[in-house]
Amino acid sequence: MPHFRIAAITILALVLAWGRAEAQTFPSNKITLIVAFAPGGIADTLARLIAQGLGERLHQTVVVENRGGAGGNIAASFVARAEPDGTTLLATTTALAINETLFANKDFSANDFKTVAIAASSPESLVTSPSNPANNLNDLIKAMNGKTINFAVPGVGTGSHIEAEYFFKFLAKVPAQMIPFQGGAPAINATIGNQVDLMASTLGGGAAAQIAGGKLKGLAIAADKRAAVTPDIPTYAELGFPGFTAASWVGFFAPAMTDPKILATLNATINEIVKTPEVAKKLTDMGFDPITGTQAQADAMFAAEVKKWGDMVKALDLSVK
Repeated sequence: MPHFRIAAITILALVLAWGRAEAQTFPSNKITLIVAFAPGGIADTLARLIAQGLGERLHQTVVVENRGGAGGNIAASFVARAEPDGTTLLATTTALAINETLFANKDFSANDFKTVAIAASSPESLVTSPSNPANNLNDLIKAMNGKTINFAVPGVGTGSHIEAEYFFKFLAKVPAQMIPFQGGAPAINATIGNQVDLMASTLGGGAAAQIAGGKLKGLAIAADKRAAVTPDIPTYAELGFPGFTAASWVGFFAPAMTDPKILATLNATINEIVKTPEVAKKLTDMGFDPITGTQAQADAMFAAEVKKWGDMVKALDLSVK
């Protein structure tokens, strides 16, 4: 056998052995959770809960670093290029699935990641002011009598925007105009003040708390069953639109070449954290459902989400250059 082939085989064996050793000793260095959005949002909130739990269970320092911007793409790009050793993880939302199709010129793709875990999910919803006489979405559509519905969204290209616009255009087939706001708070205030007919919002994006406080009224949720935190709000299926569901979730991702054993360790640990009563209650109170499952199941869910949101983005002919 030529010497160069022996050398190549030896190097490969050493690399594989090093990879196995890394997996067995993980984590030997601090773990950094790169949050794709600014502090205070659900991704940041959950990342900090998970960071605390990871530190306690893996006996290693875990820090949270916010790298917001470009709809979550700045953080995603950074983690896609990070060392695949499990010490740099992305904490992000449904935006990662949406942006795969929405953004035409990214320097990364969904294939650059492995899904460690998707830890929480909250259905998209449509809400209105309590002074609006409509008790559900069908009531509001009938009351508008063919007039254009103005709906607030917490930003262009968000799941709330895409879900609502797709619903009105292709399912309800009624005239509707999206009114964008810079974040959930101003959209909520405009809805409470009757400046718009309704608002599209993730139930956990502040809507659930406002509904509980009597400042907003729920019209519909895009889920296969009613939410425990808002049991009076009907699903789209109950209102005559079966099969249409859309949700915002928070997930944790690693670079694609990360060792499967490291992914499995992180997945199992995050599952343990999400199952704890205190974390589960915090999520439920915010309008999110805790999610646990294997790393393979999380990967499959993410792939399905990329397709679902991609189909809606294409149908609406949306694109960010």
